[in-house]
Amino acid sequence: MANGQWYPPEWPDRIRALAAGTLTPVTPKRAATVMLLKDTGSGPAVHMLRRRASMAFAGGAYAYPGGGVDPRDDDHHVRWAGPTRAWWADRLGVDETAAQAIVCAAVRETYEEAGVLLAGPASDSVVGDTTGADWEADRAALVARDLSFAEFLDRRGLVLRSDLLGAWTRWITPEFEARRYDTWFFVAALPEGQRTRNASTEADRTVWITPGEAAAGYDKGELLMMPPTIATLRQLTEYETAARALDAAPGRDLTPVLATARLVDGELVLSWPGHDEFTKHIPTGGATA
Repeated sequence: MANGQWYPPEWPDRIRALAAGTLTPVTPKRAATVMLLKDTGSGPAVHMLRRRASMAFAGGAYAYPGGGVDPRDDDHHVRWAGPTRAWWADRLGVDETAAQAIVCAAVRETYEEAGVLLAGPASDSVVGDTTGADWEADRAALVARDLSFAEFLDRRGLVLRSDLLGAWTRWITPEFEARRYDTWFFVAALPEGQRTRNASTEADRTVWITPGEAAAGYDKGELLMMPPTIATLRQLTEYETAARALDAAPGRDLTPVLATARLVDGELVLSWPGHDEFTKHIPTGGATA
């Protein structure tokens, strides 16, 4: 392929099965991912990780820290700073319980996979350092799901800083995929005093890279990415600082982006509404164009 668009070899067959009515779509799981930004001399850089090639979903692709919602964060009322749960519910298009769980997932996954924690002892503070054996023990317990994020915050006496997040976009994995996610993408700035590290067992490399550099790597076929990843990188290129990207977040459209597959003139056409660059033409006989 000319660029780095992630395209699993099994997709054409699954798309044909969906079109024929022999494939039942899997219900997508709620998920959250965070585009963590920091300012550099050439504009903001974003923290990205490369998924291990052995991963069943998007192996080898570059992505942001993220993962599924923990149902335990639905029903435990966490200490909260920033916009209210009602505000987040309206912004994310869900009820208040789900809104809390999605925001918790965004903050938790950033901590689990990058070692960065958007929480502090008070509503106007953020922890300055998350290194050390005791922090690592808690992080490992979160990853293993031995500890819920709400329990972690309570144990540490921390307040979740929802005001440090900006909801950016929402993508739903296509109906023909075997693993499906309803994912909210957020932006956040790296808190002062904290630093990222490759804390994820799912990644073999992490980088700080400007959105423009990452997009150029994708265009050259050097960096493999899923459509929502490269789409959000292109959107971030217009912002000169992390703060400006965060300021723009409340005005972003969160209408879900969901790929569609349709039969046109004897070929299957796979497209993502509003993102023409990802359109694929699949002859009914096999090869992909």
